[in-house]
Amino acid sequence: MHRRLVAYFLRKNCLTPNDLADETLTRVSKRLEESDTGIDLPPSQYCYITARYVFLEYRRKAEHKQVPIDEQSRSSAVLEALATPAVQGIDDEQAERLRKLEHCLGCLEAGQQELIREYYLGEQRQKIERRRTMAERMGVSMNALSIRACRIRDKLEACLKASMERT
Repeated sequence: MHRRLVAYFLRKNCLTPNDLADETLTRVSKRLEESDTGIDLPPSQYCYITARYVFLEYRRKAEHKQVPIDEQSRSSAVLEALATPAVQGIDDEQAERLRKLEHCLGCLEAGQQELIREYYLGEQRQKIERRRTMAERMGVSMNALSIRACRIRDKLEACLKASMERT
């Protein structure tokens, strides 16, 4: 279950997925100890419900907010993270995955790279406004922009999956 929770938090782009999985399992075990009647849900479902709340709390904390940075500093930040995975709070597997993701990004056309990077830049309201501006600049609807981003993301996921299977 711990491994599945780590994967869940990785999909949510959390910086410390192992810690969040530990926190989730700690809360679940405390709840089971306190409860006399037990829980009416399957254990895995209850763990995922608890993980969702842990994730929401994680997102509210100020230290986990990402700030927009320009492309050059983003590349250097990624390179630093890849060079020192233990210092950055990621393990070797996550660092390898980041390396492969950067490789897959490099395989995209320049316009697609720019679109996908800008599409996911920012947080909450800022992200929405950025996407609205992108759609206006490109002369397409928000829906068309999201479809384009989805297609690029699908390419990246396929490339990453193929890369992971080769290893």
